[in-house]
Amino acid sequence: MLETSFQNIVVEAGCDEAGRGCYAGPVFAAAVILPANFYHPLLNDSKQVTKTDRNTLRQIIEEQATNFAVAMVSNQEIDEINILNASFKAMHLAIDQLTKAPELLLIDGNRFTPYQKTPHHCIVKGDGKYANIAAASILAKTYRDAYMADLHLQFSMYDWINNKGYGTAKHRKAIEEFGLCEHHRLSFNIVPKQMELPL
Repeated sequence: MLETSFQNIVVEAGCDEAGRGCYAGPVFAAAVILPANFYHPLLNDSKQVTKTDRNTLRQIIEEQATNFAVAMVSNQEIDEINILNASFKAMHLAIDQLTKAPELLLIDGNRFTPYQKTPHHCIVKGDGKYANIAAASILAKTYRDAYMADLHLQFSMYDWINNKGYGTAKHRKAIEEFGLCEHHRLSFNIVPKQMELPL
């Protein structure tokens, strides 16, 4: 069972990202402040929750959260600043949008670039330990999945409706056949060297 919060003295926000390992599309992040004693039996790390339950949870979180925000950083900026920095920037952008400033941040993972002067704790696999990080995980994942589903309408050959930009066999085969598009992350060196065109 998830802990509601890390502590109950100051206002804390849980933060998580989605799409860090993808070949294509933006990285998304969410920041969520939950009310005290928030509980829902379905809530967990988004990777452990079915698509149907994730979408159900998104609605519940958006209705019941004290405050939440979602942000993204484009694939072009990922190529410029690298995926780790882009993930941190997406979290910062989400925190920027919160209308209630958190006094403590809980970050899923083992690293984080500090946000202004707000204290933070990095928690490995925190999305399976704390409800506010799990809620951020759900929002980041569902918002990103919806974004990739929209992109799929224009780029159906890559099967983003199903793989969401991850490097599945079908996605890699489509890249071999159709090449890369403007939504792919060029810094990920997706195309094998033998496929690159000579200069």
